Amino acid sequence: MEDLLRPLYQERTSQQNTLGVLAIQKNEQNRAFTENFDSILLIIVKEAEEAVFIKHYGDWNEETASMYIITEAQLKEWLLLGTNRKVIEWLYHGRILFDRNEYVQELKTEMRDFPFYGRKIKMTIEFAKLIKRYTDGKAFFNEAHFLDAYNHVLHSLHHLARLSVIENGLYPELTVWNQVRHIEPGIYKLYEELLTSDENLQKRLELLFLASEFLIHSRTERGADHLLTLMKEKEWWSISELLNHEEVRHYAVDLVTLIEYLIDRQLVRVVSVQTKGQGIFHRYYHVTKD
Repeated sequence: MEDLLRPLYQERTSQQNTLGVLAIQKNEQNRAFTENFDSILLIIVKEAEEAVFIKHYGDWNEETASMYIITEAQLKEWLLLGTNRKVIEWLYHGRILFDRNEYVQELKTEMRDFPFYGRKIKMTIEFAKLIKRYTDGKAFFNEAHFLDAYNHVLHSLHHLARLSVIENGLYPELTVWNQVRHIEPGIYKLYEELLTSDENLQKRLELLFLASEFLIHSRTERGADHLLTLMKEKEWWSISELLNHEEVRHYAVDLVTLIEYLIDRQLVRVVSVQTKGQGIFHRYYHVTKD
């Protein structure tokens, strides 16, 4: 396989635009890890016309390879948001073939050490998704749409699991439930009960909502810390100001639900400001704790 990969990346290593090259070999137990290819060649570049460029190759021995060329900006966005976990796993486990000024090694170290700021914003991203899924699931449950409720609750547990992993200073892996089983068995038990319990679906959901309430409530201040800290920068915020904030945009899609949840938990309060219309007020938002 080295004979197949070497010509694909050698020329690029002399280009200043190339930051690093990694190789990822297939896993016989899980061929899906490399998308059923024998090898993945991951090339990180400073800039490119396309954020992600993919090519597939094969040789006379029927060995196959997939080459990914990814811009630094795209990779960092995935690292922050966790939206392409497979590529993140490739970066974490891949073998470095070329590394300009130890760029890739520093990325790997950062993933392993997980700097505090990275944890803080990722926790709020996961917490916002958790609250949105949990709130929607409860609404479906109250309307007796139990299958829809089940789908949302299952997703909310995944976000709770990832939040727990991040809280513990680790990077969520593809096998996040294997991580959670050791870190926080209580969350793993909830997941197991939802999937395998002999109770009917309605009863399973009832029990899970009861058990989840405390796990979510106890994480509220830590989970929402990125947003709450940011909101202390000024006295009050309009929803538009928050949605357009450079950092909040990473979880803007779930922001309204998160704000309402924080109001319910009395961590944020509504400030009403009179408009020109009689009896109509602007709603602004203020953090209640210093």
